[in-house]
Amino acid sequence: MGEPSPFSYSPQKLLQSYAALKAKETSSSVEASSDATANESSRNHPPGTFSVAAIQITASGIPNNDVEQFWVLAQQAVQEAATAGANLILLPELFLGPYFCQSQEASLMALAEPAEENFVIERMRQLAKQYQVVLPISFYERKNNALYNSVVMIDADGSILGTYRKSHIPDGTGYQEKFYFTPGDTGFKVFRTKVGTVGVAICWDQWFPEAARAMAVQGADILLYPTAIGSEPQDPTINSADHWQRVMQGHAAANMVPVVASNRYGTEVLLHEDGSEKQRITFYGRSFITDETGAIVQEAKVDQQKPFTILSTIINPSENRATRSAWGLFRDRRPELYGVLQTKDGAS
Repeated sequence: MGEPSPFSYSPQKLLQSYAALKAKETSSSVEASSDATANESSRNHPPGTFSVAAIQITASGIPNNDVEQFWVLAQQAVQEAATAGANLILLPELFLGPYFCQSQEASLMALAEPAEENFVIERMRQLAKQYQVVLPISFYERKNNALYNSVVMIDADGSILGTYRKSHIPDGTGYQEKFYFTPGDTGFKVFRTKVGTVGVAICWDQWFPEAARAMAVQGADILLYPTAIGSEPQDPTINSADHWQRVMQGHAAANMVPVVASNRYGTEVLLHEDGSEKQRITFYGRSFITDETGAIVQEAKVDQQKPFTILSTIINPSENRATRSAWGLFRDRRPELYGVLQTKDGAS
């Protein structure tokens, strides 16, 4: 079998596809079953541990402009990971469709929805309750006149624990997020979930050690980074995949907290309305999970024939906390000396 074809989209056709999906989902509103027996029987983890799963989804092979297939794959992946025993499941950044920030298309701001009226969040709440899993869900949030790149944290009973809004907003060729998103106003947060204390940040946030440390000092047992990163359209020879992994491995090692990153994979082609190509990005995948020392324990391998890949591993928060305390990194911190970090230019 050959390599799946790239996914292509034009803004107007993408919006039409999204509107059709929203209308379909809003009219159906099917409640999920409360039977999670199969999932519970598969959870034979040692006491005090939990299983985390990272999901990597590819757009390759999805019919052009088809938002619904992204939605179907995301639900299937969550259900498969949960049935296999995962307690905490991370989907990629903005998984409901292609990464739409390749260029400045004002019409695509119509994809933003309030959290309170979002069919994706409502359906994921149902799945969280059905399978008794924690689901951090990435979405394009509209709050009055502000538009955010956000994650809502859904606990294992389907309740919403809160929202994190992306703090660091990139602006470069192919990644023109400052056009679409208001810088987040939530600050770095952790969420007290059924499985433990979970810190979550989003994509470009992962390059900043301050974000990871802020979550760690609040007691995070694990750090999550839903992501969309790949090639650089202005220079196809640039491949940041190894660098991307290493910076997050450093966060895990410096804070002695496991890190999970879920990326997308495959080529997404932005079209002009006449069908000609405007730009493309090839997302490199490489989703991974580290242990508390920064060592990669799971990494997604390339499989052209699979629409999604699931990685999983067992986390033992109490053991990690004991090791972290014994190592003394947080005991020996000197916050009173770090004031220079609150400046832009390093001036005291």
